[in-house]
Amino acid sequence: MKNWLLIVCASVFMGGCASVINDSTQPIRIDTKRSDGALVPGAECTLANDYGVFTGRSGTTFQIRRSGQHLDIVCKQSGNPAAVARGVSRINAGMVGNILTVGVLGAIIDHNKGIAYSYPTWMQLEFGKTLVFDTINETYGMPALGVQPTLSNGLQ
Repeated sequence: MKNWLLIVCASVFMGGCASVINDSTQPIRIDTKRSDGALVPGAECTLANDYGVFTGRSGTTFQIRRSGQHLDIVCKQSGNPAAVARGVSRINAGMVGNILTVGVLGAIIDHNKGIAYSYPTWMQLEFGKTLVFDTINETYGMPALGVQPTLSNGLQ
């Protein structure tokens, strides 16, 4: 009985490692461009996951609620076909550290809060295309590489 009480108290006070390392929101820059690569700022963008819908203009940074669910993005601008994308949600380093230090209980807490996950931090959508962006294809300080959807990346 004492061990169970200790576990409950520790989980309440410690939360999880990802909770300490990561905020519940993540800044994500969204740009839009034409097929020739020219950036076109100011498109109306809608970003959505299971925590809500976030709206704003391309060329800016959005504060998005972290989630284990992928982030669906649509940007529209008069005179251009829609730019559509999916930001793949991946487990972040905070979750790995959580499992190693706090254990499964902390990992469950951070999973349920969505804090254990991250999206690509910079995505450049292209008008007239549907792209998938993944942190696996991201280099620090550069936009993530957008790829065409396939069965393996879950958008086709």
